[in-house]
Amino acid sequence: MRERIYNWLKQNPGIKAKVHFCLVHPYRSRPRWWVRNFLMPFMIKRGKGAYISSSVRRDLYPFNKFEIGSKSVIEANSVLNNGMGNIKIGDNCLIGIGSVILGEIVIGNHVGTGQYCVFTGLNHNYESLNSTFDSQGTYADAIVIEDDVVTGSHVIILPGVRIGTHSVISAGSVVTRSVPPYSLVSGNPAKVVFNFKTGQRVN
Repeated sequence: MRERIYNWLKQNPGIKAKVHFCLVHPYRSRPRWWVRNFLMPFMIKRGKGAYISSSVRRDLYPFNKFEIGSKSVIEANSVLNNGMGNIKIGDNCLIGIGSVILGEIVIGNHVGTGQYCVFTGLNHNYESLNSTFDSQGTYADAIVIEDDVVTGSHVIILPGVRIGTHSVISAGSVVTRSVPPYSLVSGNPAKVVFNFKTGQRVN
């Protein structure tokens, strides 16, 4: 049903623009008050025992999905934004205080993040030298974080990155490229420094 409505709106751009105006603040890029408080609470798919702190900023839109699995927790002062794509958080996850999750992103099961991390599937177009930065629009490049991944605090994961299972991202790392499974990565830009499966350091 959702897909039918979206396809119909794409074929009727005038109506689509009016619907968009009703849902989204024209220049703050956030859902309108009524969307945040009266519509989206009923559209969040929440597993048993999932907890989202009351102080979390929920920039959640009905045209993309937000799912959080069983016994997963999103701590205080974090930000959730699915404006650019779906957000799916698996079971038994912990999103640390003050973290930012911008879709499109898939987070597996048993994933833990430190405080003040930023995971963003959003990027900006900037190639044209004859147009202003804010007029060139944005695009999504999905992040995938597989099961059993841990990050330290202040980690940044950039668009298009895939983090393999049973990996650890050291605090303060900026992850600009995909990480193979069983890796310890560190630095800016982050590099693999240890393989948990082989027990060997990586130069």
